[in-house]
Amino acid sequence: MQQNNRSQAYRSSQRLGSSARESEAQALLEAARRLDAAVGDRDAYRAALRLNWRLWTIIQADVSGDDSPLPDEIRQNILSLSVFIDKHTVSALADPSDRKLRVLIDINRNIAAGLMTSAEGDSPQVAEPARPAVGSRAVGGDVIA
Repeated sequence: MQQNNRSQAYRSSQRLGSSARESEAQALLEAARRLDAAVGDRDAYRAALRLNWRLWTIIQADVSGDDSPLPDEIRQNILSLSVFIDKHTVSALADPSDRKLRVLIDINRNIAAGLMTSAEGDSPQVAEPARPAVGSRAVGGDVIA
């Protein structure tokens, strides 16, 4: 029931000001900013992860609702991404790593950039994903230096 209240508050805030897409983008960018600021600070790390997790839980609840206007394919993609966020967040809480924060930061920034793309087809301001360092190799989607 508490999740339903959060979802309702989220929807109400959408009607008060900017568009839903803009509100979602701003929330994702703020969560990414807090994750980025938490690098090296254990207490801030946990708080930022929990904030991001709550945001994604709200998005997940909103997208999975019967009244979601999104096409099924997009809904399924967002729900799949939400499952990844859940698992990655649990992993990041259990085994803290700044590298794990970077994954979430990149996801949030890229999703926010997509949301900020206007219907007229403007180019999004996509955050550049982290590039592997010279001499590093990818292992299971992670970069090992």
